[in-house]
Amino acid sequence: MEVSATARYLPVSARKIRLVLDQLPGKTVDEAMVMLRFLPTPNARIVAKVLKSAAANAENNFAMDATELRVKKAYAGEGRTLKRFRPTSRGRVGSNNHKTSHVTVVVEEAEEA
Repeated sequence: MEVSATARYLPVSARKIRLVLDQLPGKTVDEAMVMLRFLPTPNARIVAKVLKSAAANAENNFAMDATELRVKKAYAGEGRTLKRFRPTSRGRVGSNNHKTSHVTVVVEEAEEA
């Protein structure tokens, strides 16, 4: 059984979040949390919160054992882009695009081999 958690409209582009998410699939939740704690990017904290939420969903809503969960999928999609403008020299305008993203982490119980 798969259990997921999603964080929407995070204030970071999906491209930057994907650098962190690509390292998660196949790892147990404990291994992934340790890895995220020591990654140098601040986006790892955001991903850690989503991973923790997915593990809590599995444990509380579906009575799964938290120690036997592993990450099946982790992906990020583009969210809404907030378009802002700032005056520049000679009466012109420069655009600032504040990108957002939606992060989803899917966990499942690890199968015993």
